[in-house]
Amino acid sequence: MQKKSRSIELLSPAKDLNCGIEAINHGADAVYIGAPKFGARVAAGNSLEDIRELCEYAHLYGARIYVTLNTILKEEELEEAERIIWGLWRAGTDALIVQDMGITRLNLPPIPLHASTQTDNRTPEKVRFLEAVGFTQVVLARELSLGEIRRIADATTVPLEVFVHGALCVSYSGQCYLSAALSGRSANRGECAQYCRLPYTMVDAAGMEIVSKKHLLSLKDMNRSDQLEALLDAGVSSFKIEGRLKDVSYVKNITAYYRKKLDVVLSRRPEYCRASAGRSIYTFEPVAEKSFNRGFTSFLLEGRTADITAFNTPKSLGEPVGTVKEIKGNSFTVAGLKQLNNGDGLVFFNRKGELEGFRVNRVEENRVFPLDMPQLAAKTPLYRNFDQAFDKLLAKPSAERKLSVRIEFLDNLFGFTLCMEDETGARIMLTEPFSKELARRDQQDNIRTQLSKLGNTPFEVTEVVVGLSGNWFVPSSLLADMRRKGVEKLLEARRARYSRETTKRVRSSGAVPFPERCLTYLGNVSNGKARSFYQDHGVEQIEPAFELSFRRDVPLMFTRHCLRYSMGWCPAYQKNKSPYKEPYYLLYKDTRLRLQFDCKHCRMLVYQE
Repeated sequence: MQKKSRSIELLSPAKDLNCGIEAINHGADAVYIGAPKFGARVAAGNSLEDIRELCEYAHLYGARIYVTLNTILKEEELEEAERIIWGLWRAGTDALIVQDMGITRLNLPPIPLHASTQTDNRTPEKVRFLEAVGFTQVVLARELSLGEIRRIADATTVPLEVFVHGALCVSYSGQCYLSAALSGRSANRGECAQYCRLPYTMVDAAGMEIVSKKHLLSLKDMNRSDQLEALLDAGVSSFKIEGRLKDVSYVKNITAYYRKKLDVVLSRRPEYCRASAGRSIYTFEPVAEKSFNRGFTSFLLEGRTADITAFNTPKSLGEPVGTVKEIKGNSFTVAGLKQLNNGDGLVFFNRKGELEGFRVNRVEENRVFPLDMPQLAAKTPLYRNFDQAFDKLLAKPSAERKLSVRIEFLDNLFGFTLCMEDETGARIMLTEPFSKELARRDQQDNIRTQLSKLGNTPFEVTEVVVGLSGNWFVPSSLLADMRRKGVEKLLEARRARYSRETTKRVRSSGAVPFPERCLTYLGNVSNGKARSFYQDHGVEQIEPAFELSFRRDVPLMFTRHCLRYSMGWCPAYQKNKSPYKEPYYLLYKDTRLRLQFDCKHCRMLVYQE
């Protein structure tokens, strides 16, 4: 018996309806979008009506819509959250991405729940627990290596979702309290102030300066496009692109980029199959470097490497385009292979180490005339973070998604019959009475031509079979009318065939024990229903969430990024001894952060002093 292929999903972000539709057009198998409230990006909420419209569009292609409701909830917010969830279910939502376990104790529709990366999913024990209590997909921590992902996959059967592209939180998701402590804006409430992107000065215990005004907690952006097959073989079923605050051009470009990469792998690996239907046709060639990025890293996927940090700037570098060759008056030449265009935006690191940008006024071969000539030096590396020509392409309609259709046109005793079947097996039959008479000219070419004109519909014709018992005259107007009615019926058939996954809510008990007996503030328990959930699963001691009870004596950030390692002083990897005295501190204006190094778990802890 042939083994069933594993369904593989490309999951794209959407800040709004337009981004969601373009994600589908550009090849996403699923889209995640913010709920009206309680999403981990407070600035990316969406109305129920927009979510309904997005669901209807996505479901035509068998694509799914996941809605993020992944903040921790206060006691008084649970009732409103329950009302929103019912509204999302009625709008057609396929699953909720949640963090707060109190949600599992609400009166819910049979909507599947996905465990957000905010629930800190990095061990087989934790993921096995989430599967046992009913979660139907689990988003793993970004920090996991291929080996760690594989161990989780071997111990569970729940589909595993991993991030493959986009901005990186420096701390384990759900375990960062820096923003909450310093500003009252909690990352677990969707309001992160991004203190990790600020410039810090690092000093030692004696106050000696080690590094001055660098973005010491800022990471590069993730790009795992070259490791998709390895991730598949490690057990991953869903590839997630970060970016619910990104603009539509980012969503278009990065979705198309990963769609093409993933399709190459799927084409030669029959044990994996695509999770949705349709083919995306692009007007552009996607290039990851042309969208917002701080430089790229595969981020710990194959172990600790030196490429994860972006100390010089938290802004977008874009793509490398070459180096300055010769400076002459108000222009310079570039040694590089990429064509520059009028209106491009270029950036470079100036003599102070700061990122500086300028606009290209005109280009003559490899000579660039800036709008305002910057202070450049020979051999300075240049980056393009705005490609005028590429941006113009993406500002227009840049992709169509089409379902392939086979058409048969037959005659019957009373007239003609049109049959249409799409690539998923959705099939309709339409009969039109018509008085038949023999034609003077052969009708086959015109029948094929007229029936193939599917234009702005979601369909494209792959074959038209004409099976007439005679050379009957068939007017173009009749063919156009039957084609229009056939498309409407096929769309209805597709909507009727789409089946949402549902889940039966079973109130699990202590028979499924939580992996820990005590939960500190790291459990993010902020309401009574979450507390009772953990108590029912054997947790004996539960502290309130940090947001309910601010503390100054606990780590505010847990991160695999290590400044000891970055400076070359890691006792495990580099063996070099630091000339400075610990503890080290990070200083920014009135903020003073103390660093602690937990070498046993290969991580750095950040405290507020």
